[in-house]
Amino acid sequence: MQAIRVHQTGGPEELKLETVPDPVAGQGQLVVRLAAAGVNPVDTYIRSGKNNYAPKSLPYTPGIDAAGTVESVGPGVHKFKPGDRVYVGGSLSGAYAQKALCTESQLHALPDKVTFEQGAAVNAPYVTAYHALFDRGCAVSGQRVLIHGASGGVGTAAVQWAVSAGLRVVGTAGTEAGLKLVKDQGAHDVLNHHDADHVQKALSLTDGKGYDIIIEMLANVNLNNDLALVGRCGRVVIVGSRGRIEIDPRQLMSKGSSVVGTSLMNASESELLAIHTAIFSSLSTGAIRPIIRTTMPLSSAAEAHKLVMEPGALGNIILLP
Repeated sequence: MQAIRVHQTGGPEELKLETVPDPVAGQGQLVVRLAAAGVNPVDTYIRSGKNNYAPKSLPYTPGIDAAGTVESVGPGVHKFKPGDRVYVGGSLSGAYAQKALCTESQLHALPDKVTFEQGAAVNAPYVTAYHALFDRGCAVSGQRVLIHGASGGVGTAAVQWAVSAGLRVVGTAGTEAGLKLVKDQGAHDVLNHHDADHVQKALSLTDGKGYDIIIEMLANVNLNNDLALVGRCGRVVIVGSRGRIEIDPRQLMSKGSSVVGTSLMNASESELLAIHTAIFSSLSTGAIRPIIRTTMPLSSAAEAHKLVMEPGALGNIILLP
């Protein structure tokens, strides 16, 4: 089969399309024939060996998210059978490939109405957004949430989750197309984060009270503004950061507010079970609907890694094996 391989950490040019042996399902394992693979920023961090990420071993096949059809199952597998439509949340062999070797716990049922391209955009974006909003942000209906970078994969997922849960949603983006996309997902108000007065506008939308929750995709740029915008006892939930920033802790002390980080690596088994249950239900009803920015052939993985790190994201990038 064809797969992307990385033999040493470095830039996107390290992503090489190669022929490798087909995986074979062992005890408790399944082989999934992949129809689509999602490209996430974390994939680029692992490939580069930066931001405290590194591959477990070299060479390796990148990618944690994908969707396709179960091709074969090994002994001891009971939840899935050949022919089942699934989305993949991690694998034993990597997702940038025509097939992936997975454990039963890494697979989740994909509703018939959801395309494989959409399925490949489910796991990291929607699990991260849910975990940030509800597990770490403790969001409840009626609260005010500000989502920075709301036009990207995690951002659109966060908007959809928040709207479906009855929160008052303000989203930011950096382009007119991004603002329209965020508005189309149900955000009550949208702001261009390049505007010099966007912080004042964001605060005015709360009548000066601030936000109960802020979902932050680029903390090294926005965290100081977030501390001015978070309300009394509010939470700033950091989903992404690409550098360091200096803050004044007194801004937290004066409001009793807090800053918390989120990472799927720290989500508990019970949290993940609840999230994937909510995903299936919400995909089935249309409450969440992954947004596909573009699809690219597997051979264009290097280009996809460049694109996913550029500003102005509009949904998810998908590779087609």
